[in-house]
Amino acid sequence: CAVRVPTEVVKQRAQARQFPSSLAALSSILSQRAAIGLPGVWRELYRGWSITIFREVPFTVIQFPLWEAMKKWRLRTTQRDNGRGTITAWESGLAGSMAGATAAGITTPLDVLKTRMMLSKEKTGMFILLRQILKDSGPMAFFSGIGPRIMWISIGGAIFLGSYQWAYNALEGKAVQKQKLDEAI
Repeated sequence: CAVRVPTEVVKQRAQARQFPSSLAALSSILSQRAAIGLPGVWRELYRGWSITIFREVPFTVIQFPLWEAMKKWRLRTTQRDNGRGTITAWESGLAGSMAGATAAGITTPLDVLKTRMMLSKEKTGMFILLRQILKDSGPMAFFSGIGPRIMWISIGGAIFLGSYQWAYNALEGKAVQKQKLDEAI
């Protein structure tokens, strides 16, 4: 989050066309130093820090245990059906995709709140902004962008968690080979 939040602030302001480019958004924030001081610039770059963490914790608490549970379920079924004792990178990637999609869907309201905080012209408290969104747009506003968010995160979950499993399997295979070699000697 220490790297992600300032990057997100700059990226989102450029995407929302508040500035013509990411560089222009960053330059605008940095140019405020004379008016708001260095601490003010840091607060501007880290706007949305608390809600980002508030989003990331439940996301992670949902995604990783769900991924592990799906892998364990798959491992039990493959052991029963064909005696295989490992999960493949493809199976792990599919489980990671489904776990990421689930976590993304559930945490979309927090992501909407984070985005609105980062894009607001003035710093606004989380609960004040929450009430404002409900009043102005209704509860369905908290699910804006759920489709693209689920798609993006499910693709990332498949790639990252599938790659992790591939590396884990490769390293574990080398450890097993070394153990067998040591036992033979």
